[in-house]
Amino acid sequence: MAQKTRVGVIGAGTISSAYLRLAKGFGAIEIVAIADLNPASAAAKATEFGIKALSVADLLADPTIEIVVNLTIPAAHYAVTRQILSAGKHVYTEKPLVLSMREGRALKKLADSKGLKVASAPDTFLGGAHQTARRLIDEGKVGKILSGSAAVMGFGMEHWHPNPDFYFKPGGGPVLDMGPYYLHNLINLIGPVSRVAALSGKGKPIRTISSQPRAGETILVETPTTYLALLEFESGAQVTLSASWDVWAHRHNHMELYGEAGSLYVPDPNFFGGDVLVTDRNGPAVAADHEGHPLSVDNETHPGGKRANYRTAGLADLAIALREGRDARCSMDLALHAVDVMTSIMRSGETGRFVALSTTCKRPAALGVAEAKSML
Repeated sequence: MAQKTRVGVIGAGTISSAYLRLAKGFGAIEIVAIADLNPASAAAKATEFGIKALSVADLLADPTIEIVVNLTIPAAHYAVTRQILSAGKHVYTEKPLVLSMREGRALKKLADSKGLKVASAPDTFLGGAHQTARRLIDEGKVGKILSGSAAVMGFGMEHWHPNPDFYFKPGGGPVLDMGPYYLHNLINLIGPVSRVAALSGKGKPIRTISSQPRAGETILVETPTTYLALLEFESGAQVTLSASWDVWAHRHNHMELYGEAGSLYVPDPNFFGGDVLVTDRNGPAVAADHEGHPLSVDNETHPGGKRANYRTAGLADLAIALREGRDARCSMDLALHAVDVMTSIMRSGETGRFVALSTTCKRPAALGVAEAKSML
């Protein structure tokens, strides 16, 4: 087996535990150090997971660390990723890549000038369920995809998150927060988007926190909390995307794709597993065979039941891609195109006009059963 790529992490918040735990399941990577502006937070994670706690400067100066994972808050993604690239390291960042196209283009220019790679979560589209849906489309089981729908709707983070304020401020909102999961998967399944249109609105001007420890406090809502968008893909497919934190209950499926010869019902793109249902022209929906895809196997138990969770698959794929001289599946081009889609949806919501995308990308390479097994 090739030597593992040594990885450092900047950001010791809640999400870092998932990275530190799940990275151990992949043979190509080893997380060796963590840094945070709060040294105590980094030290606590380092002790828990048996790695080093370093200052940000020392982590970036370590010549043995090849990739740095950016787990800071979205508003800091641009500055921290720029700092990592300037130190000569490849980057894997949590979603979204950045909050504006200006920032994204600047990072791409810097990365290209230094011969460095940037990749970005979410990597859930690499999961066995979504790769099964990809295989069915590529095999023509439902014919050319003509249209579809996607929905991510609930009633906001103030009911469970201890500090939900930033979700309702500029740079927050349901599109930037949850949109990457849906858009990365739609691009994986259908390809790049050509133009979008959207309506947007705020369900409430003020939100009341019901979660602890701040129950009863209020938040001024400064960004839309509902977007109803129409996406036209370069392939000609047309998909509706409903993203809202103003919905108490609904019966929409997470994602449905309608082809010339049948339909696909795709599970929640926030997760790696789940049932993919497929129909032909006349028959009922039946569960597709995952054909032993290892990233569909349940490996964790949660309050809602067992779940497949392979976070860091995208990080491992980046490490392998660097060795093999190929594009990472969670590439910067994919992530930047998703940012273009999201910010264009937001702009259309403000103006009421169609917005043509300024970027494009290739569909990421499919991740088949054998290749996925070789990663673990």
